[in-house]
Amino acid sequence: MGAIRIAQLLLLTGVIWSHVGLGAEAAGTTVFTLHNNCTHTIWPATLSGNSAVAVGGGGFELSPNATVSFPAPTGWSGRLWARTGCVSSGPSSLLCATGDCSGAVSCTLGGAPPVTLAEFTLGGADGKDFYDVSLVDGYNVGIGVNATGARVNFATCGYAGCVGDVNALCPAELQVSRNKTGAGLGEAPSPSTVACRSACEAFGTPEYCCTGAHGGPNSCRPTKYSRLFKAACPAAYSYAYDDPTSTFTCGAGAQYLITFCPGQQ
Repeated sequence: MGAIRIAQLLLLTGVIWSHVGLGAEAAGTTVFTLHNNCTHTIWPATLSGNSAVAVGGGGFELSPNATVSFPAPTGWSGRLWARTGCVSSGPSSLLCATGDCSGAVSCTLGGAPPVTLAEFTLGGADGKDFYDVSLVDGYNVGIGVNATGARVNFATCGYAGCVGDVNALCPAELQVSRNKTGAGLGEAPSPSTVACRSACEAFGTPEYCCTGAHGGPNSCRPTKYSRLFKAACPAAYSYAYDDPTSTFTCGAGAQYLITFCPGQQ
């Protein structure tokens, strides 16, 4: 099934779920609503970490200003991200400049870094949802996560996300430019820097990767690169042990709006 057909099916799903959102909330089902606020097409992808359920079909195309909604089962854990600069190379194949998952339309593997991740565990400890936006694998587009729903306590369910444009601030040694990712693929963002690598990916050393002698929260500390990420995106993970200001929880009954390029004007 082609990417466009998958997108059409998911758009239909989004329309259906928009009419039964209150019923879903009452039943305890979590609904993810994805909105593309970018000025270019993206190809959102999902990966389940604890089940074979491919929420949202695993991946699809999303045009600028388009919105899609789909449910996730109770107890689901996984990640969502945006792929950019994609072109179809067959009915089930999609090659992307960033976030590519081994050339598949429907992802069964994680997105190739650098990629911004939205991570969820639904119904975790004490029945709460845990969620975050992570730059540990680098950055390609901004992501914002808002908890919604009639039963949500907005005083405790915080905003997770990365509104700042890290690509515009990315040091030269971490930049991934269009000519390094296959320039001209799909509708890539107009700036020449299409992604920003993590220091771990760029240099592979223990102090940046939180491995070896730096493999714990007391020995793996912020670096000049993670501080740059944190300054641009205070509500996102900047390195592996950036937990205190980066992990958010919400009680049962929450629904989630995931906005790509939330800071885009």
